[in-house]
Amino acid sequence: MKIVHLDSGRQMRGGQWQVLQLIEALAEAGQEQVLLARLGAPLAERVKIPVRSWGSAWKERGDVFHAHDARSHTLAALTLRRPLVVARRVAFPVKNAWKYRLADCYIAVSKAVAGELRKAGVEEGKIRVVYDGVAEMPPSTRKGPVIAPASEDPMKGSALIRASGVACTFSSDLPRDLATASALLYITHQEGLGSAALLAMAAGVPVIASRVGGLPEIVKDGETGILVENTVTAIRAAVARVGQLGELGDRGREVVRERFLLRHMAAATLKIYEELVL
Repeated sequence: MKIVHLDSGRQMRGGQWQVLQLIEALAEAGQEQVLLARLGAPLAERVKIPVRSWGSAWKERGDVFHAHDARSHTLAALTLRRPLVVARRVAFPVKNAWKYRLADCYIAVSKAVAGELRKAGVEEGKIRVVYDGVAEMPPSTRKGPVIAPASEDPMKGSALIRASGVACTFSSDLPRDLATASALLYITHQEGLGSAALLAMAAGVPVIASRVGGLPEIVKDGETGILVENTVTAIRAAVARVGQLGELGDRGREVVRERFLLRHMAAATLKIYEELVL
């Protein structure tokens, strides 16, 4: 099977990291792949499969096409690439509903995202939920600070965290900082799923997360982490309990190893490709 991936991203954000990890896992499984991307983009520089210009989709041939972002979805729809799989990673309402009639399958990163697709009129039979996957992580010492992902995105909760006044280190290198973090504070106003939360859980780091989007599907309140409302009072109260959350971190790590590793994500995605091709 030849899989053609399309991604128009200019940066390595969460979606691009998931594309890279999916490509690597499928390569290990022996699948032939090509990436159509912006030449020189970080994703194009990192993959170890053939890379061609994103704009060459009209002449590329493959057994299945997988569009990983909105621009790629539009391009694939306009150039009639089929069978077409479209990844949907965000939980905000669908725009440009016309193109959502022009794909064979939509992979939603959570049930919350799948719900937005249904609201847009996508047929139930075309929607599959495939959660993000993360790599296995060594267990954290949990002796370091509470950390949060560094982000200037106004939809993320950096401003709210600062307003709460809690002691928190903003991290631009989560794999490094999770090695010692006592908790991950994941505050956001909107979230398709939250792969950073899964990465923290993989390291056994307790997660304190906003009760929004797909986060409650992976962070089970009182079982694998704590869910909070987006208020300074709720954030302060949760962070004050960090010393008592070790068991939640341990359980979170078990859940990731059972359901949310890269191999789980890759196997579920490959099954969808096979259903469309066979």
